[in-house]
Amino acid sequence: MDLRSKIERRQARVGVIGMGYVGLPLAVEFARSGFAVTGFEVDERRVAAVNSGHSYIGDVTEYTMRELVDSKRLRASCNFGELADMDTISICVPTPLRKTKDPDLTYIVSALDEIRPRLHRGQLIVLESTTYPGTTEEVVKPKLEESGLVAGQDFCLAFSPERVDPGNPTYATRNIPKVVGGVDPHCTEMAALLYGQCVERVVPVSSSQVAEMVKLLENTFRSVNIGLVNELALLCSHLGVDVWEVIDAAATKPFGFLPFYPGPGLGGHCIPIDPLYLSWKARQNGFEPRFIELAAQVNSRMPEHVAELVTSALNRRSKSVRDSNVHILGVAYKRGVSDCRESPSLTVMKLLHERGARLSYSDPYVPELREEGLVLSSMPVRDVLANGCDCVVILTDHPDFDYAHVASTAASIVDARNAMRGIAGEHITRL
Repeated sequence: MDLRSKIERRQARVGVIGMGYVGLPLAVEFARSGFAVTGFEVDERRVAAVNSGHSYIGDVTEYTMRELVDSKRLRASCNFGELADMDTISICVPTPLRKTKDPDLTYIVSALDEIRPRLHRGQLIVLESTTYPGTTEEVVKPKLEESGLVAGQDFCLAFSPERVDPGNPTYATRNIPKVVGGVDPHCTEMAALLYGQCVERVVPVSSSQVAEMVKLLENTFRSVNIGLVNELALLCSHLGVDVWEVIDAAATKPFGFLPFYPGPGLGGHCIPIDPLYLSWKARQNGFEPRFIELAAQVNSRMPEHVAELVTSALNRRSKSVRDSNVHILGVAYKRGVSDCRESPSLTVMKLLHERGARLSYSDPYVPELREEGLVLSSMPVRDVLANGCDCVVILTDHPDFDYAHVASTAASIVDARNAMRGIAGEHITRL
């Protein structure tokens, strides 16, 4: 049976490399659509969790996991030799930056090294990891063709950018349109056919480079606009203008304006990193991406600005940062999730720690924190406030916090997320 028939009949054996925030939800959707899915992971704890029907990703329920595992539609393995049995393989591994801000494709290359000796005719390989335009053609294709098989002739190869928004109750893997671009039209067709079985809408594009650029445009768009509004927040601070009121009023315009909001910095694995992949590729081609890099510079200044706001708030009470008890509300990079990757909260905490502050934090999604030289456990907000606290700093506006109680109890508050919207008080300093 050829690949097309296997996919259409839901008889294709689907493999997903990487069982993180992208890979696990994708594997779950394939399994829910009737495919037999194997998730490949180097982390034995994740493999054990999947095989026991336990979800460690907030967007995947325990009930769904147990149902799929019990019905034999979903399993995980550390044995990459089983890749030889797969008809399709989606690569969903991290793509971090090196300390030099250059792309780090180590995880992608490691995945390819596992696939290459098991590659066989009729397979479909799809890269989902965010990377610079040209990666599929310039890195993935040559690496896989070292097997002696030819992409587009012996096997299909495509790129389909992951589009996940952890904690979003409205949009998940199934109802977010899936962009797909292959190294040739047939590869695009096969990848679109596969993803069309588990997502509501597939958007084919003309090449893998276009698909790669789509993801970078999406997150660069957000980075640049957040950079703009962060700079506006800094300006409004100097002018004594409430930036939040400005944005709310501007957002009443029914056309030509899309509201973005300032904050303590960029977090997560996408927005702080993806634009730098694009700017790196631009420089490789002799193009200076000034707009992109300026936005990155503005956004990277925000943690320092928040630390200065804390310093000023304490000074107004005749206190210094050194030896003050500073309590952080929220260390995850965004509300409603447990992910701390690139979280600006960690940078702010590091800056305050270096200035001598005695830090504590509350985050219902992050029970323990071991980052930036800090080893802390989440504490109940009410207990901290009852025992005395010099300043509360709101860095992640989780919906679980009782902001009214914080406002009525804390001696001083620095609100970097406008969580205290509608609450007045001279002890509240807003970004």
